[in-house]
Amino acid sequence: MAEPDPKDSLDAATRATRSLQGLSTDLTARVPQLLEAMRSVGAGLELHSTLDRICETAAELAHARYAAIGVVDEQGEGLSDFVTYGVPQEVAEAIGRRPDGHRGLLGALIHDPAPVRLADLSSDPRSAGFPPGHPRMRTFLGVPIRVQGEIFGNLYLTEKQHGAEFSDYDLHMVRVLATEAGIAIGNARLYEAARQREHWIDGSVAVTTALLSGGDADEALSVVAEHARRLADSAAGIVLLPAGEGGLEIVAVSSDDPSSSLGVIIPARSTVVAKLLAGEAVFIDDSATDSRMITRLADRFGPSMMLPLHSGGRVLGALATPRSRGARPFTETERTLATQFASQAALALMMAEAQRDRERLAVYEDRDRIARDLHDLVIQRLFATGMMLESAQRRSVVPEVRTGVGRAVDELDVTIQEIRTAIFALQQEPAEAPSGLRTRVLREINMAAVPLGFKPSHRFLGPVDSLVGELTGKNLVAALREALSNAFRHARASLIDVVVDATATLPDGRGAVRLSVADDGVGIPEGGRRSGLRNLARRAESLGGSSRIDPGIGEDGGGTTVVWEAPL
Repeated sequence: MAEPDPKDSLDAATRATRSLQGLSTDLTARVPQLLEAMRSVGAGLELHSTLDRICETAAELAHARYAAIGVVDEQGEGLSDFVTYGVPQEVAEAIGRRPDGHRGLLGALIHDPAPVRLADLSSDPRSAGFPPGHPRMRTFLGVPIRVQGEIFGNLYLTEKQHGAEFSDYDLHMVRVLATEAGIAIGNARLYEAARQREHWIDGSVAVTTALLSGGDADEALSVVAEHARRLADSAAGIVLLPAGEGGLEIVAVSSDDPSSSLGVIIPARSTVVAKLLAGEAVFIDDSATDSRMITRLADRFGPSMMLPLHSGGRVLGALATPRSRGARPFTETERTLATQFASQAALALMMAEAQRDRERLAVYEDRDRIARDLHDLVIQRLFATGMMLESAQRRSVVPEVRTGVGRAVDELDVTIQEIRTAIFALQQEPAEAPSGLRTRVLREINMAAVPLGFKPSHRFLGPVDSLVGELTGKNLVAALREALSNAFRHARASLIDVVVDATATLPDGRGAVRLSVADDGVGIPEGGRRSGLRNLARRAESLGGSSRIDPGIGEDGGGTTVVWEAPL
């Protein structure tokens, strides 16, 4: 069956409307145009495109040069959004900041949402004038838009074509259009709310999956920060944990400049910290001007959500998602969804922590078993072998044999001492380790000696303990552990050299600490896994540093050298 010709349908509608009693010829002639405008407004579900379409349709229907919709904020005190039609982009940029609805005619229409028709804007006592660069506007028509009985905003039309004034007919049709627009906006808002919920639910699932798939605690916190930033459409995602001296410390950041925020401590005297540690969410309209925000970081941000990470009555820390200055505030729906996400992320973090505790316990048990076997079997056999060699040495009358056996006994004594060092490292709890970076590096090297079968050589350049901060040192030790693990699992190296240089310099001239882990192994195969290298790079970049791969110390540059550096 053939599709009906739209022109024929429009003509039929025109003939039908002209037969109606009580309507003028001018108005009945424009009813088909109104019906087409209503159909156009109701097409589509995306909210912002719906607002654009309403503006354009209203301008065409009333023959206006300019149209705009001012969206009233949740408090009903100003405008949260201002959508325009007819104003060129370069003119809008020259005008600068869009109306906030706190003064002038637009502000008056927020508090008194009634139709307004003016022959000259400037003659109305409520008018506050226009900013420099604003187009000339004289005639004005404004009608409220209601969604499910509540004021959503106002539709404004200015500058009717040919210098005429807006007529009663224009007002009637625009009011009908505003009613249809309210229905279309209501549908679009429902669709957008459903889509938002879907995105936040998907984000919660992704975070839970990532946290329970393994990895260290720092990686888990970074995952939460990255997903929160993306879902909240914010300038940064920030995870804070309780600091040793009180307050909250920023331990994970997803932003364009994470290094400037990591390690910052919000002191315990902050009222925001007190609320977060008590399990209460804090919502900030403008971080730069709010007196509760007492750190230097707040100056860069506008609206912000600060949510406690609590689960099962325990507060693990907090999650912050600040937007840039001047950005739109968070809606009530976004606040609710973000709060639910924070609770889900906290639960996932607790589950991941429990899982890591179980894995750590299994590792401790295995290390205890290895230590016992080394002590009870290997050392005892080496000791017995040494005694037999000493007995043979005493019986021998050949000087060369006596000398050779003596050297073998000495080597056995050294081997026994090295095994005892390894046993001590295996039995040592992390809490027992001294806080000095040099000691922590040596501990990692001694622990790696057991699976490697040999002890990597090492060098320290400069006063590493006094120059390298706690956060940088923590990440350096984690990078060393990753590099040694890669060398053991993939490189098949027989020689490893570790250098920690606290006298290094970055390309921009800043002082830095540089970790180099060089081996003579097989190198990195094509197509091999790069997750460990990505972890190294992410740690360095979060501190403002970098990570790279250089040739190794094998023959002809064979093997791999992992270079990891961060500013002091």
